[in-house]
Amino acid sequence: MLSLEIPPNLQECVICSISAAAAYEIPANIVLAVAEKEGGKPGQWVPNPNGTYDVGRMQFNTAYLKTLANYGITANDVAATGCYSFHLAAWRLRQHIQHDTGDLWTRVANYHSRTYTHNQTYRADLMVKAAKWADWLAGRFVTYDVARTSVQTFAPVGAVTASSRPSAELASVPAYVPRQLINGRP
Repeated sequence: MLSLEIPPNLQECVICSISAAAAYEIPANIVLAVAEKEGGKPGQWVPNPNGTYDVGRMQFNTAYLKTLANYGITANDVAATGCYSFHLAAWRLRQHIQHDTGDLWTRVANYHSRTYTHNQTYRADLMVKAAKWADWLAGRFVTYDVARTSVQTFAPVGAVTASSRPSAELASVPAYVPRQLINGRP
């Protein structure tokens, strides 16, 4: 069995971030970086100077809850333990990546704020955290560069490799690291 070396206090965050990234087809290292940056806890409500609150593990701002209410999503859903808030965050990150303007990191930092100074500060820290998580993922999972036309796989020592895994199962492996995106290239 492959040891992932996940400290017990990070297991939910890592597992939920990776599963949410796979479900919404966004880089796992970005979801992990946002989760680390936000640093929320289940049930947590953090007041903001503008009268809103940041809620739960992924610190969803209550200003977004009005939109989410149209889908039956409540503050209690966002504040709860488990993977739901990570999936909701990945859905929102995907929206920013697909529809916002600017480079990838500016769009991802819109998760925190669209205000230039707040966005740029968050963006700079997020890039460092995403690079760290990319290295962590690459050391534990088969990864590939989604920006390349031909897929190259890299397996850490002791990992399950393509030759030991049925091809249908290999096709469903969700872990990936977009190296060009980490380094700021398109």
